[in-house]
Amino acid sequence: MLPVIGSPALKPAVPAASQWHASLALSFAQTARGCRLIHSAHQGPLYVQKPFYPEGRDLAHVYLLHPPGGLVSGDRLTVDIELQADARVLVTTPGAGRVYRARVDRSLQQLRTTLVLSEGAVLEYLPQETIVYPSASAQLDTQIHMAPGSRFIGWEICCLGLPASDLRFSDGALKQRLSIFAGKKPLLIERFELNDNNRDVYNAAVGLRGQPVTALLVAGPLTADQLADAALDMLVERLRTAIASYHSDALCAVSVINGFVTARYLGGNADEAKRLFISLWHIVRPVLTGRDGCVPRIWAT
Repeated sequence: MLPVIGSPALKPAVPAASQWHASLALSFAQTARGCRLIHSAHQGPLYVQKPFYPEGRDLAHVYLLHPPGGLVSGDRLTVDIELQADARVLVTTPGAGRVYRARVDRSLQQLRTTLVLSEGAVLEYLPQETIVYPSASAQLDTQIHMAPGSRFIGWEICCLGLPASDLRFSDGALKQRLSIFAGKKPLLIERFELNDNNRDVYNAAVGLRGQPVTALLVAGPLTADQLADAALDMLVERLRTAIASYHSDALCAVSVINGFVTARYLGGNADEAKRLFISLWHIVRPVLTGRDGCVPRIWAT
């Protein structure tokens, strides 16, 4: 059939760019049967299977699963985890997270994590590293809301670019924020932003010094007894000794802010940062939670 004269030319349909808006909401409670996952709701490719109990029924190990393995332009992941009174949970991931190269529209690739701890709850949030590819457009936001008597140990390990392939983060953008609140009072706020407007920060001596991996470990709050000068000095000295014995050219430091122990890493290797933080976790965990370190089995796979 001939087209009608004067009619608009037919154009092939252009498929919409793929994107995932996925969410996961978990709630844990300490019951007579131990720490139980009492609510789990997910939308899209973001979920958990079942808790594991390598340390006994009162502490659940949970693995966050994201089958796509990374974020593309327009993706938005939302994770909400609530611990009811006295619940004890360790959360990790089976592998590194990835933020891939953005499309030309530079639409955001977002991960928002909200962790809510009720009285007496203990949460260890220990995800494996996040790799931010060159030309990504990433926004990573973690908020921790703590009730009196709750305790938190967590880390964030971020690798800019692909150093093993000699691909630097020479373009793209990252906005990263970690915030800890007691009620509405901020206890600790960490914020980092790198984009084309401040690219010099990457190589600056007061910035990243050209190093692709930044990492932060946070643990606390310490009790009044633990904050006593002798006890705190001993803990900090043990952490510093562990860092000093870890033969590396990376910059590492430990300090105490508003009752939280913080350890920082700036270097060239995400695996090195993770190994260091695991060794520090073995030191901090017994002090804060009364338990020796029990490495999640998934880290060995």
